[in-house]
Amino acid sequence: MVAKKNAHKLSTQPKVVGTIHSPACLKAALRLRAGELDYLEIRVDAFAARGQEEALLRAVPKLKCPLILTVRHPSEGGAGSLSAGKRRECYKRFLAHAAFIDVELRSGDSLADIISDARRKKARIILSYHDFQKTPPLKKLKALAASARKAGADIFKVAVTVSTAAELANLLLFQAGQKMPLSLMGMGKYGKVSRLLFAQGGSVFNYGFLGSAQVAGQWPAKELKKTIEEIL
Repeated sequence: MVAKKNAHKLSTQPKVVGTIHSPACLKAALRLRAGELDYLEIRVDAFAARGQEEALLRAVPKLKCPLILTVRHPSEGGAGSLSAGKRRECYKRFLAHAAFIDVELRSGDSLADIISDARRKKARIILSYHDFQKTPPLKKLKALAASARKAGADIFKVAVTVSTAAELANLLLFQAGQKMPLSLMGMGKYGKVSRLLFAQGGSVFNYGFLGSAQVAGQWPAKELKKTIEEIL
């Protein structure tokens, strides 16, 4: 089953990811039929913060979508202020189930061993950047993308708060100028509309929620998939 989840190519067509960040989300994910979503992200940090890793580990083989493994850094929205050692342990415990792993760009060096292990096991690498306050200037976004490309990311993921039309325009300019695969999304006031625009512009992974939203501007995952399919 693990081999089947990992045996796929990176598609340039927009895909929808449902995020599992709570027991309620996990229950919703277990009810999904094959094909209802394209991927599921397991936020192991959220379960580790509750002491529920074992329950998640037992459930993971029952999920019917390829999996993105994330153990988020506390400074970029991670739950529970997990130490670097604990995050490394979580990645190692769940790595066998991952089609992709998501590691923050800031953690690329400190988790280089995890990234190497993932590549050996044929999992692909998402390097990510999150800003819950603002959208960085275009120059900084380009510099971050260059760093992700140099570090060997298969996908560079950017999730930032978009409060003005000018910030949204900057992100569209950033997307238009990149050749590497991006997963691009806004949060906040322009979050929902941004996710449709970026999907139409080629964002390869587009995240929605299962159960309840984590931040303003998210779509329910199944609704997001239906809407993206309608506009593409």
